[in-house]
Amino acid sequence: MDRVRELASKKAAVIFTKSSCCMCHSIKALFYELGASPAIYELDKDVNGREIEWALRGLGSNPSVPAVFIGGEYVGSAKDVITLHVDGSLRQKLIDARAIWF
Repeated sequence: MDRVRELASKKAAVIFTKSSCCMCHSIKALFYELGASPAIYELDKDVNGREIEWALRGLGSNPSVPAVFIGGEYVGSAKDVITLHVDGSLRQKLIDARAIWF
């Protein structure tokens, strides 16, 4: 869990993904479209990927990826991020965390 918190706090926006996950790809694309440049950690390419995946599940991320952190705080999975985007609050969260500027 400490490793997840450490990685999640290194950048304003962080996404834990797997390279073969289509929802992960969609969430990354959404962040790029909004002007954010998140840190991406692909768990299937990380030697500690399994351990990180279990820690993410412990935070309530089910499925474990994509798991999104903004401003060091766990935001949720794809469903949660899409909900925030639809209600208009995702952009503001990214601005508040200084992941994007307007």
